[in-house]
Amino acid sequence: MEKFYAAEAAYVAAGGFGKASYDDVAVHLDPEVVLHQAPGLPFTGTGTWRGHDGMERFLAAFSEVWESMEFLEQEHWGDDSTVVVRNRVRFRARATGRDVDALIMQLITVRDGRMLECRPFYWDPQAIADACPPPVGSRRHPAV
Repeated sequence: MEKFYAAEAAYVAAGGFGKASYDDVAVHLDPEVVLHQAPGLPFTGTGTWRGHDGMERFLAAFSEVWESMEFLEQEHWGDDSTVVVRNRVRFRARATGRDVDALIMQLITVRDGRMLECRPFYWDPQAIADACPPPVGSRRHPAV
């Protein structure tokens, strides 16, 4: 998971879709990956993103919102098929330049060493939403 998070942070820092290679992220994801994001956040779309195409569209929307993400702390619990990850992350919003420290718990299912399903739980989703308005182009990246 640590390699996935590093690839995700590098993708966001490079500017996301059209500016960074998605390949370094994709190698850590099962082809049938499903991401379930919490509704109401500026990057969630309908909340469910499926497959490599869906994850790439999610990261494109995510990269429109965030200029950077820095993993400050991580703890992992689990086995070869299920992992719980506690992340403390500092995000910087593109639109406002505001930094937000966020605590996120993720329930992750793994298949053959790659992420199959992820359900993130944000400790304070309102702080995330307050840091940045929804991107103007967010409708270009509907979840599937």
